[in-house]
Amino acid sequence: MSALSKAKGFKKSKSGLYVSMATSAFGAVGVYKQIKKARGENDTLRLLDAVVTGAAVVTNLAILYRELKRLGDDDVLLG
Repeated sequence: MSALSKAKGFKKSKSGLYVSMATSAFGAVGVYKQIKKARGENDTLRLLDAVVTGAAVVTNLAILYRELKRLGDDDVLLG
């Protein structure tokens, strides 16, 4: 298996899914800061934006978790 095909398969591997989940979780920190700032400034529109962004982060994490469960023991990089 070539290095390029392994790199392409990384996103569908357990390692790739864990990296994606960590990135999404890090995005949640940004959402928290955005919510805190919007509340401090009493800015309803920014608060709404932060809530919608937070919902997207949660949805993304749920999708990644589902893919991780589907992948199970059949890891692309190991096979």
